[in-house]
Formats: sequence, structure tokens, C-alpha cells
Amino acid sequence: MPPVDVRLTVVGIGADGWAGLTDATRAEVLDADVVIGAPRQLGLLPESNLQQRRTWPTPLRPSLPGWLEEFSGQRIAVLASGDPMVSGIGSTLVEVLGADRVRVIPHVSSASLARARLGWSAESTVVVSVVGRDPHAVLRELAPGRRVLVLSSNEHTPAALAQLLVDHGYGSSRMILLGDLGSASETRTDTKPSAFAAVPSRLHVVALELAGSLTAGWAPGLPDDLYEHDGQLTKRDIRAAAIARLMPTPGQLLWDVGAGAGSIGIEWMRAHPTCRTIAIETNDARAERISRNARRLGVPTLEVVHGSAPEALAGLPEPDAVFIGGGATRPGVLYTCLDALRPGSRLVVHGVTVETEVLLAGAYREHGGELVRIHVEHVAPVGSFTCWTPARTVTQWAFTAQRGV
Repeated sequence: MPPVDVRLTVVGIGADGWAGLTDATRAEVLDADVVIGAPRQLGLLPESNLQQRRTWPTPLRPSLPGWLEEFSGQRIAVLASGDPMVSGIGSTLVEVLGADRVRVIPHVSSASLARARLGWSAESTVVVSVVGRDPHAVLRELAPGRRVLVLSSNEHTPAALAQLLVDHGYGSSRMILLGDLGSASETRTDTKPSAFAAVPSRLHVVALELAGSLTAGWAPGLPDDLYEHDGQLTKRDIRAAAIARLMPTPGQLLWDVGAGAGSIGIEWMRAHPTCRTIAIETNDARAERISRNARRLGVPTLEVVHGSAPEALAGLPEPDAVFIGGGATRPGVLYTCLDALRPGSRLVVHGVTVETEVLLAGAYREHGGELVRIHVEHVAPVGSFTCWTPARTVTQWAFTAQRGV
């Protein structure tokens, strides 16, 4: 539980430091009993013996409620970079403490400054934060002509981004490094990922105008050859049908049970940056493969749970949707997943065996929903002729939970 007596003010500071704050904002900081921030931010303040100055605990989020109890009843100021609600500490504090305990005084964000310097509209630009995160997240945005602002974690981020872009065929993109935005020492370096050699300042934004070939869009049903797999892969046409019924929605969580190559969970997450997936896979090699596929396709935060359902499902966060791509006939799997559904949650199950089809027919009779058989054929050469080659027919049961289920 958050500490009841803790209320704090989060103050955004730009690269221009203390001088860039208004008199009123400076007073908010200097009148506080406790000031919390990163060492660099605390170093921007004038010296004072009248207040405590503390750096953040590690790990941050789980430690916060208990750690902040130490300051109950005191006036607390928190220092943040730029706009605290843009991938910043302000958002974290609101999530942990609640909006009624957190007051925010924002500065102009680095993304806003970058757009102003470049003449890029907010509507034409996407912002991706890799602050403390895996830079592979930028790969979700790969598309020719797309403008991306990357909020860097540190001075090593641009080189890592440049290598990722080269590796994925976007080495000729325009790459602009904007350092110390808003300060007197602001810098700009124009380059390409294939020619990157700059050593930027620690505080910077990387602006990208992407140039390369389109290989992966955001609609479900990506080409099968984008996935590393051992044959345990939901093929693209069947995958598109499943994800359409799972209905990815911003912020929602999918359980991908018997995940194989992870394609369903990956494309669920590609639908929106806030979609989340927990992939459950018992095979160690496949579990590692899922993580590689997720990074390659721009969703490195996909979580993989090693284990067999239904046992591995115990204790997981409640899902908004569940896909069972393998192991539906294993005792307890289907009904454990059904029991995990809340009103409005979706379940999609695939089967190719007679035994699974019988199970799904029974579930359809008991619960309703939608039961379909999907048959796909592909053209292939047969001798000097061209013929249709059928894939295995997939039986699909799709169900949306109502009250009382």
C-alpha cells in the first residue's frame, strides 16, 4: 500500500538546468524538506544545508512505497528530466502512489524540442523510449519514410541503434543526433547508420527518417519466413484469423499457451506498443527462440515462462485474451484457461488432431462461441504443372467470456 501521508511535487528540468526554471519552480524545490533525484540532477541545485537530498533506491518500482514512508509528513520535491510524464519518473510515481498524491510541474520535453528543431509535426512522428530498455523496440517501427524520435538511454544507444538499422536493411536512413537540447551547448550531427562514428553527449535524442524495404507491417499475418522456427509455427493465414478474434487492444495482456515460435504473442504486441504477452512454452530451445523472434520483430519485452500448462499458468496476471496453440488436450489446460477469463476476455484455441476437434466441439456445445474449420491451399509445382497443395485443416474455437463463466 502507498504511504498515506506522502505527497510530492515532481519538477521537470531541461538541459539548461537550474537557470531554466522559473522563480516559482525554484522556490518549490528550495522550500522542500527532501529533494529526490539522480546524482546529475541533484548536482544542478545550489548548495543547501536545510534539506535532505537523496538518490533513488534500487530496484526502483518495488522499493518506492516502503522507501518513501521514511519521508511521510515532509514536503518532497522530485527532480526529473524534461516532461516527467513522457517516459519519466512522474508516470511511475503516479502509478505507484496515485494521481492525487503527485503534483507535476513539467518542462518542455526533449521530444518537443527535437520536433521544433527538425520542423517535424507531432502527427508525422512516433516517439520510442529506450531509456533503460532494449533498443530492439525501435525495430517495430521499421517502414520506409517513417519518422522516429528515439529517447536514448545513454551515450552508447546511438551506436547500438545504428547497428540494428544496418542489420535490418535500413543503413541508408537519415540519422540525426540532437545533443543537450535546450542548453547553450546544444549540438546536432547528421549521419547515416551505415556511416555512424560519432560519440554523442550523454543527453541526446536520435531522430530517424527511415529508408529501407518494408518487410513487416502491423496487420496480423506476417510472412512465415520472418520467424525462426522448427516447424511449430502458426502459419500466416491461420495466424491472421486467430489474432482477428483475439482482438488486440492497447494495454491488454495475452497468454500465448504452447507458444511454439511465439508468432501469435509477437503479432499481438506489434498491434500496439502497450500490448503485453506472456508466452508459455515447455521446450527450452523453443522458449529461447521465442525471445530471439520477439527482439527481431521489435517487441523485446515479451515475457517467456518456461513450463507446461496448466501448472505454469498458476500465479500469472489475469489475461485479457488467451491463445492455445498447442496442448489443448492436456488435462486441465482448456478449463484452466476458461476459468482465468473475465467478462469480455477472449479465448482462441487451435487444433489439428481429431482428439482436439472433439474437445473443441464439446466446449462449443457447452459454452457457445464460434467453431470453424480453416482449410488453406498453396500453389506448388508438380512436375511440369502447377497444383494446389493443401495444408493441414485447423479447427478453431473462439469464445468471449460473459458474466458467470
